[in-house]
Amino acid sequence: MSAISSDVIPSLRHGLIVSCQAPVDSPLHEPNVIATIAQAAINQGAVGVRIDTPQHVAAVRQRLQTPIIGLWKQQIPGFDIYITPQFHHAAAIAEAGADIIAIDATLRDRPGGETITDLIARIHQELGKLVMADVDTLEAAIAAVAAGADLVGTTLYGYTTATQQQSPPGFDLLTQMVQQLKIPVICEGGIASPEMARQALNLGAYAVVVGTAITGIDLQVQAYRAVFP
Repeated sequence: MSAISSDVIPSLRHGLIVSCQAPVDSPLHEPNVIATIAQAAINQGAVGVRIDTPQHVAAVRQRLQTPIIGLWKQQIPGFDIYITPQFHHAAAIAEAGADIIAIDATLRDRPGGETITDLIARIHQELGKLVMADVDTLEAAIAAVAAGADLVGTTLYGYTTATQQQSPPGFDLLTQMVQQLKIPVICEGGIASPEMARQALNLGAYAVVVGTAITGIDLQVQAYRAVFP
């Protein structure tokens, strides 16, 4: 096991983290393309990137030494959680070179009988990696902190049954988390402009993740195309 780096989290403070992902049917969903997008983001001042799948994390790691928040989206029959749902997914992301492992830390059932406490402990102890807990509610955030998470993000606000009536960004959730939690809070989800990112920082976000608004060519073109006759 490698020792957990103590300087990764401070390097993210008050910075922009760019999520470099693409739909599986997009020509952008190529490891080298994702790595190029990530490198462009870092070249322009992003402090880190958020990357999905071991192949993409490995490709980005070959080019960059800046922090990578890695995850592996997996659809498991009978379960709603999908962001790095099990330890073996986290292990693959760690092996690929991620510094921080992002996991679904909602209060939903987990496959294989794993608990979030055990999952985070194993990531720390066996992989030597930090953990970002992606949550949807304050209750889930508090539970994630109790389970040992190093960072917590508003990532899943608006994307779960418990929050399906809400639309990201979860600024209200962000405010509550900043006020009540003792670990860094990351604002992620629905940040669509520099002004919104600034608002998140003003509300106390430790860092801000932006994805679609910067790297989501497929979704952005679809949105623009929808207004044309």
